Amino acid sequence: MKEKKEPKNYYHISSVSKMFNIHPQTLRLYEREGFLRPSRSEGNTRCYTDDDLKQLEVILNLTRDLGINLAGVEVILNMRKKIEQIEQEVNMFLEYLRKEFFEGKEDEFELRKKSLVHISQAKIIKIEKEKE
Repeated sequence: MKEKKEPKNYYHISSVSKMFNIHPQTLRLYEREGFLRPSRSEGNTRCYTDDDLKQLEVILNLTRDLGINLAGVEVILNMRKKIEQIEQEVNMFLEYLRKEFFEGKEDEFELRKKSLVHISQAKIIKIEKEKE
């Protein structure tokens, strides 16, 4: 299953710093820390994509709005990445299960849904022991 690749927009560091009201040195710091990974042009100019801007929004939300320091940001970003990996693995496993156990048997499962037998609840009866 191939994903459609949309054309990417690229932004220079000066336009990104103006859009987010942030100093270019702060963007460079985030890059050094590994929080952002902008691509580079042939002239070695940083080119930020829409994905980079989304990542920057997350970073700024954590630092500006929630007051989290850069060490905390690193932990949170790593946890988000691991959660995404786990979600992908679970989805792959569920797809495997669907193919192996359910594909081609849809009619059988539909019939089984309709063939449930209703059983009334068992009644509890108190049995008294005879005294000896």
